[in-house]
Amino acid sequence: MKSFIAFIVLGITLVSCVPAKKYNELLEKEKQCSDELAKYKNDAQTFEASSKDFKSKYELASENLNQLVADSTKMGMDHRILKAKYAKQLEINESLEANYNKLRVSGARDVAQLSAELEAKQIELQKKEEALLKKEADLKEQQALITEQRKELDNLRDIIARQEAATKLLKDKVAKALKSFESQGLTIEERNGKIYVSLEAKLLFASGSTTIEPQGKSALIELGKVLESEKELEIIVEGHTDTDALVSAKHPKNNWELSVLRATSVVEILTSNTKMDPHQLMAAGRSEYHPVDPANKAKNRRIEIIISPNLDELYDLISE
Repeated sequence: MKSFIAFIVLGITLVSCVPAKKYNELLEKEKQCSDELAKYKNDAQTFEASSKDFKSKYELASENLNQLVADSTKMGMDHRILKAKYAKQLEINESLEANYNKLRVSGARDVAQLSAELEAKQIELQKKEEALLKKEADLKEQQALITEQRKELDNLRDIIARQEAATKLLKDKVAKALKSFESQGLTIEERNGKIYVSLEAKLLFASGSTTIEPQGKSALIELGKVLESEKELEIIVEGHTDTDALVSAKHPKNNWELSVLRATSVVEILTSNTKMDPHQLMAAGRSEYHPVDPANKAKNRRIEIIISPNLDELYDLISE
């Protein structure tokens, strides 16, 4: 980027016909665009990393829940088996006690033997009773953990569903507002939870110009009116050109500068003619390096407005 700015400075120095004020304005815009693009890249990387982290945690939570359900089922079965053994042991113990009472008069040897057997059975019964109580406690703890896991998964599903519903609703509102421009090089689609509004250059600019035509201005104003009430969005305006080299002694001097200045012009129309919050907007230039159709230059000459939802609630839940 520093070499690019140096190139601009050299160009300005060589071409004295460019007013110093215009050069300073362009230089300031270029600096703003560079700073904002760096922020956008950083935010995009953070979003992608957080999104992957969320998906990983969601899949892990689902696996843990399934394992907990399986463990709970096995523990329930073990509990029932242990309970049946406990009941059987009680029955045996009662039988021994009855026999002991009958044989108590049969002699000291028989009494001693029965007493030993009874004591051993009572010890065994006590151990099984303790094991049963522990199993019951473990089962309750497992069931409580399953309930908590299900609650967390339900919260995640609810947030995701609300995000998807809000994005779809916004896309429908944007599509309705811009319906009359669809046949003039305007497309709207949803990808990866974001809304992409693409406007071909023919709708907005004359060839090589950064001044927005009246028809394109109308489309941008309609879009801005839809978005001005959506205060939780982040909006990126990207300029794109074709591969035809642009060489000029005055601004814009090349495709990079053309794409940035066109994006800036769109932002100025949105902020000047609607109540959109400038803090939500960022302008960036992509030059010729992100074509949508290498065989169709007209489609590559475009402005893309990328509308991203606010995922703070989702990030907070993942952090918790």
